[in-house]
Amino acid sequence: MANADSIIENTKPAELNDHNLIPEAETIVPGILYEKRPARRIDGSIAEGLSNVWITLDNPSQFNSYTTDMTKGAILAFRRASVDREVNAVVFTGTGDKAFCTGGNTKEYAEYYAGNPQEYRQYMRLFNDMVSSILSCDKPVVCRVNGMRIGGGQEIGMACDFTVTQDLANFGQAGPKHGSAAIGGSTDFLPVMIGAEQAMVSGTLCEPYSAHKAYRLGIASGIVPALKVDGEFTPNPYVITDQMFDSYGRIIHGEFKSGDDFKAGRDLIKSGEIDLRLLDEEVERLCGKLLETFPECMTKSLEELRKPKLNSWNTNKENSRAWLALNMMNEARTGFRAFNEGTRETGREIDFVKLRQGLAVGTPWTPELIDSLMPGNIGND
Repeated sequence: MANADSIIENTKPAELNDHNLIPEAETIVPGILYEKRPARRIDGSIAEGLSNVWITLDNPSQFNSYTTDMTKGAILAFRRASVDREVNAVVFTGTGDKAFCTGGNTKEYAEYYAGNPQEYRQYMRLFNDMVSSILSCDKPVVCRVNGMRIGGGQEIGMACDFTVTQDLANFGQAGPKHGSAAIGGSTDFLPVMIGAEQAMVSGTLCEPYSAHKAYRLGIASGIVPALKVDGEFTPNPYVITDQMFDSYGRIIHGEFKSGDDFKAGRDLIKSGEIDLRLLDEEVERLCGKLLETFPECMTKSLEELRKPKLNSWNTNKENSRAWLALNMMNEARTGFRAFNEGTRETGREIDFVKLRQGLAVGTPWTPELIDSLMPGNIGND
């Protein structure tokens, strides 16, 4: 019987076609890191000649929010990984331990796109293509959640095939709280992934929830601790992890603590350190499981299992792009400015009641109205 190693070693190198759209060197974009790491078998040994690609959002000073150029870079990076014959899986993550991604860059939104719907429409074309590049990648995509996954970060995270998270991370939407709607993917993906009712809660109320709750709801397949206190890993002390129901029979596992319990959790976090070693080990373990499968059967399985998300996404993305562009003339223009111009002291949200009162009597959307709604003006009539 022929030996597989000898067959591979004696294979004459072929002149293989290059299926990249542009030279690989040109896929390197500031804010996007592209790194090939050796692929490992389930037992941890290196599989020679094979790799996993880590695509990293590298904008930590702005919680890894993606700029226009970073969006372009992500598209190119996923396209490059998709056609690389050596690649087993793609790991999509962010720099540091504070955030995977908090969505689009609010500073750029507020200072360039606000009031420019024709420009924002073109930006949203790029965003749509970024989401589609994840959903159409020929390799399995693992979202390594190293910190907050909020807003558009939640949307690109849910476009991935798997999510492995450290348990200090928060998940959620920003939408109606900041002048938008979660129609960059969340309104397509959430009902499929967690059901219509919980999708409604997340997409409209915009209340962040813990990684433990994300795991319970089914938008994370793996969760590990990241807080180390006195050399030992400990679960997120902000979150109820040891109970399933309260006295009324409501599920509280994964909900945030309150009062003195929350303060005690904060003090415990301050006394410890963040260590993402277990997160990396869990990601590598998952990539190892993916490695030991038939590659074409894996790709076909991905294509079929993605269809519930893809069908909704492809049906709605163009209409959503048009609406989001026009919304830059009023509510988005106001919400993104408020977030960008607000401070810890003033807050980053507008006076929603004042806005609703004005619209109820037919007040038009004018620059003066928008200025009056900024956080620093709340309470000043």
